[in-house]
Amino acid sequence: MAHPGQILKENRLYAGKELGQNFLSDPAAAKMIVDKTGINKDSQVLEIGPGLGALTVHIARITKRLTAVEKDTRLIPLLERVLEDHGLTCVKVVNKDVLKFDFNQAAAGKKLVVIGNLPYNISSQIIFKLIKDRADVAAAFLMFQKELAARIVSKPGGRNYSRLAAVVQYAADVTHITEIGSSCFFPRPDVDSTVLKFDFFKERTFDADQEAVLFNVIKAAFSKRRKSLKNAMVGGEFNYEKSMIAAALVSAGIDPARRAETLTVEEFKALARAVLKQN
Repeated sequence: MAHPGQILKENRLYAGKELGQNFLSDPAAAKMIVDKTGINKDSQVLEIGPGLGALTVHIARITKRLTAVEKDTRLIPLLERVLEDHGLTCVKVVNKDVLKFDFNQAAAGKKLVVIGNLPYNISSQIIFKLIKDRADVAAAFLMFQKELAARIVSKPGGRNYSRLAAVVQYAADVTHITEIGSSCFFPRPDVDSTVLKFDFFKERTFDADQEAVLFNVIKAAFSKRRKSLKNAMVGGEFNYEKSMIAAALVSAGIDPARRAETLTVEEFKALARAVLKQN
């Protein structure tokens, strides 16, 4: 497979900074990533941002059920040409923003394995989308810039622990798969990348309405992370009243002087239940 820099040059194209594009250019790294997913011929795979097909080619050699969702219209004919050159006819290429994509339709009754080298500028948004639609997703293997991956797996009490980490760890078990050096990409980014596996929990302790409140509580708590919970959560986007937050914190057994970064997922769940009771 030709180097992405060569393909882009021949077609008078460029990697779109506005789309956060860094194309995987090392075939050995691409094959290694796909091998580590453990997919088989029966896997129903959804690839996010196939680009020029570095991962797509290796996925399509294993499974016969692959949907590749690519937002960049410029790349579609190039991707289709790469697949044709490799004699791969099982790939359904969809020109669409994955944030607007219907995962349920792609699943077609069978849970998806999602694979993707995510564009850095919307990585967090894609994660939240996956969590929202996780009923149709068995597992996801996603590549992030190393710093973002560290934030996703960070634990309470650390400076990297954030709204993203709390929401992700509520919905999935996250494990480290591998590191990919910056030299394996074109254009070469400033930092290395990390591949994480997300195993979404089958059992849900909250229904959809309760979960929405939980996510709002987490967002409000981290909205002013330097402040105590009793001050950070008041007003703001959700217009929480001071008396309600104070009562909810007491009900949940959480010291109002604590900060969001110290709360475990279980404590956030307890706080969400208390907020529900107050409303």
